[in-house]
Amino acid sequence: QVQLQESGPGLVKPSQTLSLACTVSGVSITTADYYWTWIRQSPGKGLEWIGCITYNAYTYYNPSLKSRTSISRDTSKNQFTLQLTSAIPEDTAVYYCVGRIDFSFGNWGQGTQVTVSS
Repeated sequence: QVQLQESGPGLVKPSQTLSLACTVSGVSITTADYYWTWIRQSPGKGLEWIGCITYNAYTYYNPSLKSRTSISRDTSKNQFTLQLTSAIPEDTAVYYCVGRIDFSFGNWGQGTQVTVSS
């Protein structure tokens, strides 16, 4: 059974880096054809795609966030991570990690609230 769990600080100060990790169980993040995605949800925006990393380590980013977004992975921990630099209050959202292979419904983490505030 594939499960994902987000982790990281729930409070980030403006200008700091928002960092989250997603721990995956049930499947290796290097398994062929899987891609691993970060999505966030905030009032007024709905679900916003942040970016993803593929099983073979190619990354893709939302153009509106690309300049300050980095998605990476740690295969020894079966984790993929999100770093969003220069955090602003508008980055406040529930952040989800999602694993998916084509033609599947995808596996979602439960989400974690991150607030950017002093």
